[in-house]
Amino acid sequence: MRLVGFEGGEGVMIGRLDESGALWPLAQREIFWRDIDGAMAAAVSRPASGLTLGEARQRPAVPLGARVICVGLNYRKHAEESGGPIPTVPIIFARWQASLASDGDRVPAIEERFDWEGELGVVIGKPMFRVDAKAGLAGVFGYCAFNDLSARTHQFETPQWTLGKNSELSGPMGSIVTADEVGDPGAGLRLTTRRNGEIVRDDTTADMIFSVGAIIAHVSAVMRLNPGDLIATGTPSGVGAARKPPVFLAPGDLVEVEIEKVGKVANPIVAPPPPTSR
Repeated sequence: MRLVGFEGGEGVMIGRLDESGALWPLAQREIFWRDIDGAMAAAVSRPASGLTLGEARQRPAVPLGARVICVGLNYRKHAEESGGPIPTVPIIFARWQASLASDGDRVPAIEERFDWEGELGVVIGKPMFRVDAKAGLAGVFGYCAFNDLSARTHQFETPQWTLGKNSELSGPMGSIVTADEVGDPGAGLRLTTRRNGEIVRDDTTADMIFSVGAIIAHVSAVMRLNPGDLIATGTPSGVGAARKPPVFLAPGDLVEVEIEKVGKVANPIVAPPPPTSR
C-alpha cells in the first residue's frame, strides 16, 4: 500500500493512493499515527476524497511530533569519498519535522554550496525501546524516498551539523510504501539521484554499513521510537561536494531521488527570499 499526506477538509490527512492515482482518506494525520490499525480498519467506510495525487496539496505524511533521525556516512563508498574512517557505530544527527517538504515542493537553495543527497527513509510503525535488530526491522511501518539536502558551508563551519541540515524545506520525503511491499531494505535496492535529468549518483542499499534493523537497535537503546518517527539511513557516494571540481544545486535545477520498490521524490530548486532588516 502507498500512503501520502495531503491537505483535506479535516486538516492534513493520510490517504491511500490507488493505481488510478485517486486518494482515499484513512484518517487525519495525527490520529492515524496514534492508532494505525484503527485508522486502516475504519478506512473502508470513508468515501474517496475526490482528488487525484496531481490535484492534491501534498504534505509530509509523518506527524508534527515526529523525530527525524539521520545517519551520517552510512555507505562505505561515501565514507571513503569523505576522507574519513569507516564508522564503527552509526553517526546520528537530527532534523526537525519543520524542515520536511513533500514531493513537488519548491526548495530554496539557502547558500551557494547547496548539495543533494538521496536516501532510504524508514517510518516507524510501533513503539520500540531497547529492541534488537530483528525486532527493530519488524517494527518498521514503511519506507520512502528522502532527500537530505545540505547547506554544506553551514554544515561544516562547526563540528555540529545541525544548522546545515535543517535549512528551510530541505528534507523532501516521498510517499510511504508499506514494509510488506518492499521486503528486505538492504537487499540491494537501486537508489539514484538525478539533477536536471542527469544521474549524479547510482548505487544500491547493499553498500550500507549499518542495516535498518541495526540502526533502530542502536537508537532505541537510548530513546523510545514512536509510530511516525522517520529515520534517514544515509546517502551513497556521489555528493556534489566530493566531485572534482565540486558541483552544487542552483535555482532552476530539478533534483529527483528514486528508489527501487519505494518510489520517487522530485523538487525544483529556487532562490531564497532576500534577507530582511526587521
